[in-house]
Amino acid sequence: MPIRVLDPKVVSRIAAGEVVERPASVVKELVENSLDAGSSQISIEVRGGGVSLIRVMDNGVGIPPGEVELAFARYATSKVGSLEDLESISSLGFRGEALPSIATVAEVDMVTCAAGETAGTYLSLKDGVAVGRGSRGRSPGTTITVRGLFRKLPARLKFLKSPATENSHIAQVISQYALAFPEVKFTLFIEGRMALTTAGSGRLIDSVTQVHGLEVAQNMLEIKNRGWQGGAAMASPLVTGMVGSPAISRSHRGYLSLFVNRRWINSRLVARAVEEAYHGLLMLGKHPVAIINISLPPEEVDINIHPTKIEVKFSNEHIVFTAVQRAVRQVLIELVPVPKIEEVATTYTSPSPPRQVSWLSAVGGDSLTGAAPVASQTPTVSLPALRILGQLLSSYIIAEGPDGLYLIDQHAAHERVLFEKIKLQRSRQEVEVQGLLEPVTFEVNPQQEEVLKSHYENLAEFGFTIEPFGDRTYLVRAVPVLLYDQDWVGMLRELLDSLSGEDKDDWGEKVAISIACHSAVRAGQTLTNDEMRQLIRQLEQVALPHTCPHGRPTMVRLSSGQLKKEFGRS
Repeated sequence: MPIRVLDPKVVSRIAAGEVVERPASVVKELVENSLDAGSSQISIEVRGGGVSLIRVMDNGVGIPPGEVELAFARYATSKVGSLEDLESISSLGFRGEALPSIATVAEVDMVTCAAGETAGTYLSLKDGVAVGRGSRGRSPGTTITVRGLFRKLPARLKFLKSPATENSHIAQVISQYALAFPEVKFTLFIEGRMALTTAGSGRLIDSVTQVHGLEVAQNMLEIKNRGWQGGAAMASPLVTGMVGSPAISRSHRGYLSLFVNRRWINSRLVARAVEEAYHGLLMLGKHPVAIINISLPPEEVDINIHPTKIEVKFSNEHIVFTAVQRAVRQVLIELVPVPKIEEVATTYTSPSPPRQVSWLSAVGGDSLTGAAPVASQTPTVSLPALRILGQLLSSYIIAEGPDGLYLIDQHAAHERVLFEKIKLQRSRQEVEVQGLLEPVTFEVNPQQEEVLKSHYENLAEFGFTIEPFGDRTYLVRAVPVLLYDQDWVGMLRELLDSLSGEDKDDWGEKVAISIACHSAVRAGQTLTNDEMRQLIRQLEQVALPHTCPHGRPTMVRLSSGQLKKEFGRS
């Protein structure tokens, strides 16, 4: 095929695809424009997962009548005027790509009124071309309505997830900007129902309460204008926000909200700095709840590296990393008495691959490298007869088999046993249920609600009796017997968080795994010989005894041949 210049329509579709990845991208761009316009109130309405309808209404400065069409011209913007402006961007938007990109892949109506105007200006576009214009009554501000997103791009529609999943992504966007701009009143309606509203009080703790709920808010600690003086090479970053007590840690990083000059970002560097600050305070696999805003001169951060403007580069990563780590750590030190916690001065280094070591070397052998692994996962065959020898570190059962020594992870093994039991009970509709003496209220955030409202009735298959009870609140009347004396509230939260933002065709298995994990004996729990023997007998009867439901091994084996070799008898 010969080289040729692409048709302008093809070029615009390609460019639009870089900016508008999914409905949440449209919401993000429009909300950022509203914030740049100085809005103190922003209302968002979505239907059909954002494909049928997205409407964003604000009370910002509006657009003068003579500039309305120009707002939809590619690379037309009021926020950047020269090459030098790109070096110090202070607004959320700046490329002039958002509105034309949206208009290329959807039908767009705008009604806007600038300060001092007696009437608003209406503009309608199809396929990026203006098809109607007129006057409309409106108070100062702008309303943009987007309909039929991607309707003429069936390939793009095919890759979208379910409406509930797309709504969850949209709720995530609004939640993040509600945390970044607590002085702005946000209102989000999803499918005609109010999913989130914030007071716009200017107090971050109020936004945390409205986004994450009262339980999280009660365990948040304020970072009071802390930073680290990094010398003359770079201005000292100012770190503000709130961090959560270790008591409300989560099993994923979804509660880590990061901002630079109040721009919502993804940054492995900043996320790692926050997690390093919690070193020694969180269990393995747990992650903190934190809202971190880094304020620094615009010229010290490059936000112009990706069309979505969510990736950034810092001119001095070391200074930013250290400022965040020390600011968060200082708050945590004040929370926990000094004798129980030691401050860790972490030095920023680029991540490197972990070194592989053998099991025997890791527990005291001479050689740390080069030797073949001594322990291996048990082959996928039936378990041999095992004789219990004892317990190691209150976490591992030591057993002797006909072909060597076995170390069984008691938590992983019990998880597998319970997982198989839960699946069998569900298939037979014989799940054991325990009613609660008093119904318990269960509050959820907007993302969790999008999942729960789709599945709370299905959870009855596993023993939960849950019913709606007001705004983002549910009543729990019964739980599975296995969870009755356990942290079933934490289990539900982790389950909803794990299902947020993605489709789960195998949601039933996800529920079973979560119940099994939260019901199983814990590492560090002392077991009697009878309890250990009973657990091993139960493990022998399951279909897949060698891995837990998460895929981790339940045991490792040190063969008699390997023992002889290590002791020089072979």
